[in-house]
Amino acid sequence: MATTKWAVDPMHSEVQFKVKHLMITTVTGYFQSFNVEAETADETFTSANKVTFTADVNSISTNNEQRDTHLKSADFFDADTHGQIKFEGNNYEQVGGEDYLLHGDLTIKGITKPVTVKVEFGGIVVDPYGQTKAGFTVTGKISRKEFGLTWNAVTEAGSVVVSDEIKLQAEIQLVKQA
Repeated sequence: MATTKWAVDPMHSEVQFKVKHLMITTVTGYFQSFNVEAETADETFTSANKVTFTADVNSISTNNEQRDTHLKSADFFDADTHGQIKFEGNNYEQVGGEDYLLHGDLTIKGITKPVTVKVEFGGIVVDPYGQTKAGFTVTGKISRKEFGLTWNAVTEAGSVVVSDEIKLQAEIQLVKQA
């Protein structure tokens, strides 16, 4: 059976993360450069057998240049040594209606751990230019410390500056490849 290949439409996709700061507010960051590719056994995603996501660490943006520089440093992502984040999905499991779980391996800062994200399948349509597109909302949570992102500080009152839990959110539009 022939496989169908899909590639990200970067103009209609975004990848962000959220982290608690001082445990009282949430800071949102984005990866401005990323790629998603998928392979399915047919033209539907019920048969997804490979999903690959990569993000360029140097493209991180939190709308604060000083914080972005710190995130790229060895205290966090160490972009000079580990310039890419990678997720390789290997099991796409339907859990009801248009809801799925995508299981795979996430590599950050040279450390690989199994991760499961929730996927809401938005459907497949043909756009006005004749391209077949599929849409997804992806959410999940990871522990940053499990991936070697251990930098932190403590306030005078004893609160941590950056939470361990990182919330992941992505809006992904894929284009069927010829």
